[in-house]
Amino acid sequence: MRLVRLRLNGFKSFVDPTDLMILEGLTGVVGPNGCGKSNLLEALRWVMGENRPSAMRGGGMEDVIFNGSGGRGARHFAEVSLVIDNADRLAPSGFNDADTIEVVRRITRDAGSAYKANAKDVRARDIQMLFADASTGSHSPALVRQGQITELINAKPKARRMILEEAAGISGLYARRHEAELRLSAAEANLLRVDDVLEGLAQQVSTLTRQARQAASYREIGVELRRAEGMLLYRRWREAEVARAAAEFGLRQRLSGAAQAELAARAAGKGREAAEAALPPLREEEAVAAAILQ
Repeated sequence: MRLVRLRLNGFKSFVDPTDLMILEGLTGVVGPNGCGKSNLLEALRWVMGENRPSAMRGGGMEDVIFNGSGGRGARHFAEVSLVIDNADRLAPSGFNDADTIEVVRRITRDAGSAYKANAKDVRARDIQMLFADASTGSHSPALVRQGQITELINAKPKARRMILEEAAGISGLYARRHEAELRLSAAEANLLRVDDVLEGLAQQVSTLTRQARQAASYREIGVELRRAEGMLLYRRWREAEVARAAAEFGLRQRLSGAAQAELAARAAGKGREAAEAALPPLREEEAVAAAILQ
């Protein structure tokens, strides 16, 4: 992979969009002090994933945003993009589907920074691993910042070893190893959690088994109870049917007796009427007999 173009927009002293073409061979940037030469190197480190404000010579990461000058107002964001030639397809698998890779980092005030690779949102870790696999990156010894030579001379053996590993291109392997170890530790922690979860599930299974037995017993008792209730209702229904039949029989007998009594009453009424009809002649005869006797 080869760096092709660096574009800065609102980054430190580069308030307007500025392109730096990185051609094959040697590309030099010359100028007086304070013109922004160091800002170009810091822009490279920043877009490669540098997250230390001290490496950007600032107190906070938002200090890389143009803060205004006498004739220009402050910018609300800063953006740096880096175009990489990937014609040889040496990039990691996640970035190896195009001939060029454009890495963009944008920071907005009070909103933090975000990364994109070929217009797709990516993590800072992905960008750092992209450059680490290419034996470069924000901590690469190929990017010499101000005062770094003095730091290298006065560095301890461990720090020098890290610089040599960066130069040898194996820092990415160490980073991936560290990431794998973190994942392994997380997996072991998850396994411990799984054991705890399994123990909790075993207790739940025991409780649920007991509840299932209770539910089965409840269903059996419910079936027996419904059967007993059905038999009781049937018995009461039969008793009610017998009582109803007896009541109907008694009612029919009483209706028959009432009909006979009504017939007898009618016959008695007719006899009374006949007697009443025969009474006047008898009274006349009685009166005649009484008169004769006198």
